[in-house]
Amino acid sequence: MGKFRIVPHQRLQEWVAEEKGYFADEGLDYEFVSIPEFRDLGSRPAADGGPDEVVYGAFESMQAGRACEVSGACHWAINATSATGQGRMWGRAYSVAPGGIYVRSDSPVRRPEDLAGVEIAVGLHSGSHFSALQSLEGIVPLEQVRLRFAGAPLDRLRLMLEGRLEATNVFGPPIYVLEQHGFRKVLDTTFMVSFLVTGDASSEDMERYVNALLRAQRDIDFEPQRYKHYYLRELPEWLHPMVDVRTFGLGERIVLEPYTRSVYERTQRWLIDLGLLPLDPQGLRPYEEAVLT
Repeated sequence: MGKFRIVPHQRLQEWVAEEKGYFADEGLDYEFVSIPEFRDLGSRPAADGGPDEVVYGAFESMQAGRACEVSGACHWAINATSATGQGRMWGRAYSVAPGGIYVRSDSPVRRPEDLAGVEIAVGLHSGSHFSALQSLEGIVPLEQVRLRFAGAPLDRLRLMLEGRLEATNVFGPPIYVLEQHGFRKVLDTTFMVSFLVTGDASSEDMERYVNALLRAQRDIDFEPQRYKHYYLRELPEWLHPMVDVRTFGLGERIVLEPYTRSVYERTQRWLIDLGLLPLDPQGLRPYEEAVLT
């Protein structure tokens, strides 16, 4: 196998692991790579004069194929991708990404119930799409949930700062940027992120990779201020003068717990019941084939 290609996921752990040499210590011959951003793919002009809709997201990106050994996305999209045969989900760990639905400071939206009928910008078939629906379940009737597919998290962050959105669901560094600029979180949408294993990666490679992330996470927990400057690598340069990363939280966290068969199957039932992805229940791979354990 060639280099173990890693797509970082808007978190600190990869950068700290590189700084400390943990990937090399674990025996990985690695490199960081990137994937195309959603705003460059599948855009269509909005009929109502608002931001263009982006009909391409994490699920579509993975279905098209990712040139790497490991990448991350919400567990819903990776579950469906693995079940339909495009790579495998790593089953021995996942991560948790803090997120929320945000509105401007003067918005009349105060409670989660107030989001009924309010347009919420999300990324199609991505964590913000699925987590918005999951978090609003039991609060707002599904027929009153209005979503606009407005691209990747940084696209939605820009549109929100420009005053072009009523509300948006974001996760990772963008939540800290919005909070610094006075936006209010109406509803928490924290969700599970999984690892998609593609290319020639083996279980041993994945163990080395996750071990390095966990070592880095301990360092971040112990001395967080030493490493928050790495958030600037996850934000575009035009934002750098507008943020103070010293006030940011610790962001996404690795959880060394299994992604179980029960969670795998219940997730698929939820996606199918709501008609969120084109999944044929009869054509999905069983847990043993889709999840690398």
